[in-house]
Amino acid sequence: MEKLTIDDLQLKDKRVLVRVDFNVPLDKKCEVTDDRRIVESLPTINKILQDGGKLILMSHLGRPKGRTQELSLLPVAKRLEKLLGKPVKFVNDCIGPEVEKAVSGLKSGECLLLENLRFYPEEEKNNPEFAKKLAGLGDIYINDAFGTAHRAHASTEGVTKYIQQCAAGYLMQKELKYLDMALSHPKRPFVAILGGAKISGKIDVIENLMNKVDALLIGGGMSFTFFKSMGKEIGKSLLEPDKIDMAKEILKQAKEKKVNLVLPVDVVVAAGATDDAATKIVGIDNIPPDMQGLDIGPKTLDIFSAELKKAKTVVWNGPMGVFEVKKFATGTIRVAEILAGITQNGATTIVGGGDSAAAVTQAGLEDKLTHISTGGGASLEFLEGKVLPGVAALTDK
Repeated sequence: MEKLTIDDLQLKDKRVLVRVDFNVPLDKKCEVTDDRRIVESLPTINKILQDGGKLILMSHLGRPKGRTQELSLLPVAKRLEKLLGKPVKFVNDCIGPEVEKAVSGLKSGECLLLENLRFYPEEEKNNPEFAKKLAGLGDIYINDAFGTAHRAHASTEGVTKYIQQCAAGYLMQKELKYLDMALSHPKRPFVAILGGAKISGKIDVIENLMNKVDALLIGGGMSFTFFKSMGKEIGKSLLEPDKIDMAKEILKQAKEKKVNLVLPVDVVVAAGATDDAATKIVGIDNIPPDMQGLDIGPKTLDIFSAELKKAKTVVWNGPMGVFEVKKFATGTIRVAEILAGITQNGATTIVGGGDSAAAVTQAGLEDKLTHISTGGGASLEFLEGKVLPGVAALTDK
């Protein structure tokens, strides 16, 4: 890290303003259903409390249109309290007199969580006045919210203009370490697995990885645009007509750069992505005109598995099919299992957040892979080779 980190700071008796990513799913009763992001931030939180800092946590939750009870961070404060085993104070605003009073009443080693930052539209607009008010709450600033590092918001970028020392927390460092290692000096063979619905969301990733990987395995809905570009019939499968030429170009580039680009050889087809749909497995040249490909087939899994077993570094982003429907989750779950196996044999496996992370959790394998990113969009932009504003804004060492 060329940036300041939490270990470079004196925390004792200081007001430590920390941006965390507590954007976690809640159920109808407003209870946290998956606390992985909260758990991942605990090393930073514990360090500040143990060193006697006065901890002020801030986060967003969901995409509120103004103030709504359903998107309050109060349930998150309760879950954090359980995980920490000590009280977490909560204040139902993130700026203003009530917040300032709560902060000035904090003792060393105490923790306060502010209300949802996005109750104010100024947060996403990176409004300087709003950022200044947030900055006024802390003596030092720590960003541990990798999941929002690709956004230049008031709490991730604006706030750094008004605080002298701005550092990376432990989770931020861990995320950057694994992703950077994969892109800058991977152990080879280096294999990337890309899935998901659309090529358009992954073009920059494909182009950046093309210069770095030994093999690129492609599954999910995006594979059908490639097949169409090769003149194949894809039935009612997902297609981005305006990306057919781009798919052709990617295939050509892969040949020129001697990257082994592997597409599915068989798929699971059905009339629609429903639990009661009748399915069958067909070769890629035999997709019926009235059906759509919704998952990769067993032969494809065998080919993917053979490639992955040779790999020393793997980055995975995007599911292999419509994994939300059990019938079409097999390919995605199986990829997660293969990765767990090669991790055990010494490979480094990195999952780039979002749907792939959800699938790994669904398979119960989250502690069997090297690193699962907490930020889908941020890890994607990092893999595209982009600079993340939330990281760039931190103080240089």
